[in-house]
Amino acid sequence: MSVQLNERVRAVVDSGRLAHFTTVAKDGRPHTTIVWVGMAGDEIHIGKLAPDQKLANLARDNRVSLSIEADGEDMGMQHYVVVEGTAEVTEGGAPALLREYAQRYIGPGAEFPPMPDPPDGFIIRVTPTKVRGHGPWDGPT
Repeated sequence: MSVQLNERVRAVVDSGRLAHFTTVAKDGRPHTTIVWVGMAGDEIHIGKLAPDQKLANLARDNRVSLSIEADGEDMGMQHYVVVEGTAEVTEGGAPALLREYAQRYIGPGAEFPPMPDPPDGFIIRVTPTKVRGHGPWDGPT
């Protein structure tokens, strides 16, 4: 069952902070990488130019989680949000998505991907099923 992210969580996803994205490896171990993320409707999107271990893992098991640090802290603990969910991979659209995200992650006017003719790539679309973390995420999700 999916959950809707409240505005505070959506703001963290769209904040331009890197996300730790975890998929399930073939042997059941977690596989975690750093990715750019952004909201698209009720989904979290991640762009990938080329196939990699994340995509191979998602072809077998679509369960994922991502964590993002947020502004604020309490008693020495940085605020963060964790979104658990399921992912679907669609082909194409990655260069445009990454160009958009580069404006936030690199800076206004950034040209990305850094190649003249990037591949169409893939978009990972995460449907949230649970939200947790440390911070003001105590309202309706």
